[in-house]
This record gives sequence, structure tokens and C-alpha cells, in this order.
Amino acid sequence: MKNPHDKLFRETWSNIANARSFLQNYLTEDLLGLMDLETLEVVKDSFIEKDLSEYYSDMLYRVMLKGTPGFVYVLFEHKSYFDRYVHLQLLEYMVKIWRLTIKQQKQGRQACLPVVIPLLICHGKRPWPENTQRLSSLLKGPVKELSNYIPDFGFELYDLARFTDEQIKGTIMARVVQLLFKYVFDPGLQKKLPDILSLMKTLLEKDTGLQYFETILRYLFSTMDNISAETIKEIAEKALSKQEGEYIMTLAEKLRQEGKAEGKIEGKIEGKIEGKQEGLRDAIELGMTLKFPGHVDEVMEQVANLSDLEALKKIKDAIKTVTDASQILLLINKAS
Repeated sequence: MKNPHDKLFRETWSNIANARSFLQNYLTEDLLGLMDLETLEVVKDSFIEKDLSEYYSDMLYRVMLKGTPGFVYVLFEHKSYFDRYVHLQLLEYMVKIWRLTIKQQKQGRQACLPVVIPLLICHGKRPWPENTQRLSSLLKGPVKELSNYIPDFGFELYDLARFTDEQIKGTIMARVVQLLFKYVFDPGLQKKLPDILSLMKTLLEKDTGLQYFETILRYLFSTMDNISAETIKEIAEKALSKQEGEYIMTLAEKLRQEGKAEGKIEGKIEGKIEGKQEGLRDAIELGMTLKFPGHVDEVMEQVANLSDLEALKKIKDAIKTVTDASQILLLINKAS
């Protein structure tokens, strides 16, 4: 499955019940007091540039805020390192939402713009740094004195790394997905999987239960490189029932035929496709972690903005031979 995090995120939070439950459980009481969540609806417009779609998912909801229409903009960040400049992307999306609002207004009418509340959901390997949620955190100089000239804003951060399993709330599907996102980079996911799948017992009794189950299985086959379909089958039989276990093998065969899970369902890694930006970035992060662990975040922040495949290959290969992280940073600067 291409971009499995993105696909699972969209399938889960395009469901209004899942979205509403997330907001009910995680928004502050002050924000909830302003919202009429019964009016929540999905807006189909996406504001993420095509060249960034592999790294970000976005969802936009319209909701009434004390009787006036507003937007809740959700950005899902699923990299294994935090994006220091995510404020700029959020600001760009907010401006696009406002411009679209103006464009959709009736001729001759000049209504006020709706409020946009940006929410950021992330599940990186390391916690998102604290005190980085306002745009002003990026600026240097007499920021306070010049506040009248700074378009400062913050975003609501939901860093799954900081939540205990008990703190993860919502509909069954929302809880299952959040737990999978939380542990997807954790070697201990296999041990957590029985408890996570057992949550789906009630869900499988509904007409849509099997569809949800297939969505979760497709995600597991696409992300768990070190586990076979047979192992997932055994876990599902213990956590759910023999029927679900047998279904896993049926789906595994279906995925084989589709050619979307070759190598995954046998618990083997065939290697990332050469030339893919994401694969190269992962290789760079791994190399930095092994050789220059103290500079991983610094390097990956800058690598995240590189799209040139040849430059990424050079950086990946250079990590093997250079003796100082500054040499890698120099290569990145030349490629930027």
C-alpha cells in the first residue's frame, strides 16, 4: 500500500463519528464550549501541495462556532522527526481556505472570513518538542516589541507519543487507529497487537465491521516488515476468533494477487524501491542515527525539504564515508 499512514488516516477521520469523538475527547473545554459538534461536516477541499502529499495528510471540517461558520483544519504529520517549520505550512493552508471562501462568495458580497482552528496530530519516534506550537517560536529579535507586525498563531498539538494507552479515547476505530499509529515505529508492536485487535470485537458485530477489519489488516501488512500473515492470523484468532484468523489468510492471498503486499505478508523485506524520496530519507535517518546520533534532528529537518533524488542519494552515500556531521550539513546546503 502506498502511503499507508495517509490512507488509514483519511479512511478513519473522514468518518464523522470518528472525527466527532476525537474532538470531544481531546479539545479543551473552552473550545468545545464554542462548537456545535452536531453541525460537523467534512469539506472535501485539500490544501496540501502535491509534492508534499507523501508526507502529510489533511482533513478539513466545517463546524458552527457560536452560531457562525468556522473551520477545523487537521494536519496529520507521520514522519519520525518533528517539522520545525510546520507553522508556515499551516499558515499557507489557512490562507488558501480563506481565499477559497472569498472565491465562493456571491458576487458583490463581502462577508467576514471564518475562523480556522489548526490541529496537528503526530506519531513520531520521539516526542514533539515542547514550547514550539506558536509561530513566534521560530523568530529571533525583539519579537514581543514587534508583535503588532507578526502574524502569530498556535496550533493544537496531539502527540501520540505523550499519551498513555488509557488516555487514548474515542470510537473503537479511532482508538484502534491511534494505538497503531502510536506503536507502528515501536519494535514492541507485535506484543501490543492482541490488545489492540481485541478492541474490534464489538465493531465486527456491525455491518461495517469487516470493512474496518480489512482496512486495519491492509495497514499492518504494509507497515509491519518483520511479521508474517501467519503470525497476524494467530494473534487475531486469540484476540478475536478463528473466523477472523481465516479471513486474514484470505485477504493475504487477495493482496498477493493484487500485487500490493508482495513480500510483506511473508514477513520479508524486499527493500525499498530505489529512487523513492521516502526510502532515501529513511536511509539517511538510519545512517545518521547509527553514526551521528546527536545530529539526527538537525539533519532531518533540512532533508525533509529536499526533493532532488540525486542529492538525496549523495547524502545517503556520504554518511558512510564522512567523519563529521558538518560535512553532511554542507552537502545539504549545496543541494538546497
